[in-house]
Amino acid sequence: MTSHRPASRPSRLRRVAAAALAVTLFAGAAACGDDDEGAASTTSADPGASDTEPEGPSGPMSLDDLREWSGDAPAVAGAEGDAPPDPGDEAPVPDVGETAISIEDPDGNVESCCVMVAASSAQRGRGLMEVTDLGGYTGMLFMWTADASGGFWMRNTPTPLSIAWFDADGDFVSDADMEPCGDSDDCPTYDPTGPYRFALEVPQGDLETIGAVPGSKLRIGGACDG
Repeated sequence: MTSHRPASRPSRLRRVAAAALAVTLFAGAAACGDDDEGAASTTSADPGASDTEPEGPSGPMSLDDLREWSGDAPAVAGAEGDAPPDPGDEAPVPDVGETAISIEDPDGNVESCCVMVAASSAQRGRGLMEVTDLGGYTGMLFMWTADASGGFWMRNTPTPLSIAWFDADGDFVSDADMEPCGDSDDCPTYDPTGPYRFALEVPQGDLETIGAVPGSKLRIGGACDG
């Protein structure tokens, strides 16, 4: 997992999390289902978080949950797909949410996935820290109640990851392949090209597999099978 770069200047919101991901992460990640019809590092304080912010939802998240934790973002409209995607038997990160998402590529192909959800400051702060197996989930979706602009880094993250940022409407903003970095303040920052409301992290190279490419559209909200 990555983290937000520390808030050393106004555009840096916070660290989301640093993770120790082993190669087994790739074996534990689930591929999305295809819909042919349309088809450990420390964390920093979150300068935008309230001291009274709830701990955040755990387990499956309803559309009402997702609307609340995304600031009623239009992208929370329900994931499209012929069948709910299959999650892992148990989330490898305790006390996080879970939801189905769908991604429509520019050609109209839709992939349906089950992802863990980091919605609160504490959940984003932990992220995929020390996770070595995604447990069948495609990745982790981070969400904010308002637009964010901070970059991500790979401090203490030994496994290459890919990240895609999406705005409140679910429109693709940009993506990046992120390379491992040790326990150093000099790890590079990977910045989006514009404001975002959601960030999706997957094993490096999987963004194209699930259709998360320029021109794609993210929809959030639906039950994972199980």
